[in-house]
Amino acid sequence: MLSKQWTEELPVDGIKKIRSVAGGDVNQAYQVETSEGPYFLLTQPNRSGDFYRGEIAGLKALENAGVTAPRVIGSGQIEGDAYLLLTFLEEGRGKGSQRDLGKLIANMHQHYSPNGKFGFDEPSTSSDITYSNEWRDTWRELFVDQRMDELADKLIQNGSWNKKEEQQYQKVRAVMNEELTKHQSKPSLLHGDLWGGNHMFLTDGTPALFDPNALYGDREFDLGCSLVFNAFSDEFYRAYQEVYPLGPGYEKRLNFYSLYLLMIHQYKFGPIYAGGVNRTMNEILTNA
Repeated sequence: MLSKQWTEELPVDGIKKIRSVAGGDVNQAYQVETSEGPYFLLTQPNRSGDFYRGEIAGLKALENAGVTAPRVIGSGQIEGDAYLLLTFLEEGRGKGSQRDLGKLIANMHQHYSPNGKFGFDEPSTSSDITYSNEWRDTWRELFVDQRMDELADKLIQNGSWNKKEEQQYQKVRAVMNEELTKHQSKPSLLHGDLWGGNHMFLTDGTPALFDPNALYGDREFDLGCSLVFNAFSDEFYRAYQEVYPLGPGYEKRLNFYSLYLLMIHQYKFGPIYAGGVNRTMNEILTNA
């Protein structure tokens, strides 16, 4: 639990109570009750004050695109711990529709990078993996060279993959290179970690997004990631297609991004995800 001395340095007054809440697998999270209302606090022990720079930039990009998301109140370092203080979004149990969420994502994807390139001004940082997000002229360069190759190397280095998986990946890589070279990508604003745990519906039913790992990339990336844990309904995907239809061949390309998320989970959580990774690689090769 946070000490009184620690919490006194937060940039809010009238703190009444702080309680631990669920915050995913990366952060320690708290609800901060004050005389002015609640706030949401994320902390990372023994991290520098710039740890949350990427998330802050992502939240601001979502806000600029008209997406309901937490607003940043303050950030920095207290007693050697990084912190990010956000507005608190009140969840409305049983409120909201997947249709509205699908429209929200489709509209967000129609906001494009200001320089016409793929990437982001800040790196994507987590407790396990950091990506540079260096601006690239093509989506293939950013996704395959900067993301997938990096992930594959990490899985080899930590012993999760043997020679067989490494060779299988090289075959998959060739398919991805070919498909993404001919695919016409636009650098859309992406949430970057679109799974069921990173969206909610407010008390009035408004869909909201949080915990972005934002970048400008091919919009199919978000949708392929969204498929991994079956957290979005058919209504979500129908609404998305009505607002911003996907191009020919998207079905097989979505597997590239499902594979990406599964590889991250294999790296972070171990062999429980190995079967999903191997099945998805086989499916990519079968559909090539």
